[in-house]
Amino acid sequence: MTLTAPAAWYRDPALWPRERTHIFAPAWQFATHESALPEPGAYWADALAGYPVLIVRDEAGALRGFHNVCRHRAGPLVHAGVGRCDGALTCQYHGWRYALDGRLRHARDFGAADGFDPRDYGLFPIQVQSWRGLLFVAVADDAPPFADLIAPIERRIGARDWSDLRIAAQRTHPLRCNWKTYVENYLEGYHVPVLHPGLNADIRAEEYQVHVEGRVALHEAPPRDGGVYDGVWAWLWPNIGLNIYRRGLMIERMAPIGHAKTRLDYLYLTPNGEPVPDETLALSDAVTAEDSWIVARVQENLDAGIYTHGRLSPKHEGGVAAFQRWVGEAFGL
Repeated sequence: MTLTAPAAWYRDPALWPRERTHIFAPAWQFATHESALPEPGAYWADALAGYPVLIVRDEAGALRGFHNVCRHRAGPLVHAGVGRCDGALTCQYHGWRYALDGRLRHARDFGAADGFDPRDYGLFPIQVQSWRGLLFVAVADDAPPFADLIAPIERRIGARDWSDLRIAAQRTHPLRCNWKTYVENYLEGYHVPVLHPGLNADIRAEEYQVHVEGRVALHEAPPRDGGVYDGVWAWLWPNIGLNIYRRGLMIERMAPIGHAKTRLDYLYLTPNGEPVPDETLALSDAVTAEDSWIVARVQENLDAGIYTHGRLSPKHEGGVAAFQRWVGEAFGL
């Protein structure tokens, strides 16, 4: 008998600092697509699980990752989003300037200070990896080898050519739930015939299967003729979904905003950045609205204090069971 995780995991705010340290810091998190940084000086910045990070393309064209935190008094270097700097990253608080490799170039009007060596005050680095044009970052030094983590998805995708994909659209959707509540919703197709009439008409939900390999959950359901989806989805620990369409794909970041709120960040990629087909956006929006409604209701019920444990279906919820096991391991349980 496989019991669900305790309801306290989804309603106790004291767990969030532990999740940041033990789940998100050592994990590879999706950032953006390489087409967002087309030239030297181009940057992307955001907060991932509360960690302010940025990626910048240096003068040689290499991608560099740093915390978006000045070493002086923790001011921000760039605004969230994408932009371009003038060959240096300049703190928006006191004007300290850093080379694109992270070295402190100029501590503006700082004055003489005994023992102050600029070489000791470079930006805090983070790891950056590119896979098929998708950029991932890791805050901690002890993140697992990225190639090992992504291998199950690489094997399943095989010879698919994503080299011409470019960013076509971005959308965000706020959710009123703990991030784990939404992740578990994504990790099973058991609810599709009940909750998603449009998706149920697009795929053969009765043949929906989820296979766990490493820290990846591979979803497969045969598409119907003329459908939007290609019949393959993938989820990567701890909070990334790859939704593959017949024309392009959408990367879904299930971004925790503290304990009680989550934000879905959608990045749609199409050949050469052509407009996302209307039918793709329509189905994506419908599925998101349906999921948003149900996870908010589930969270309300978890918070009510009535439900403590449930049972997981061995036929449909193997991905949920694996996720709950990994969260428990991160908590030392």
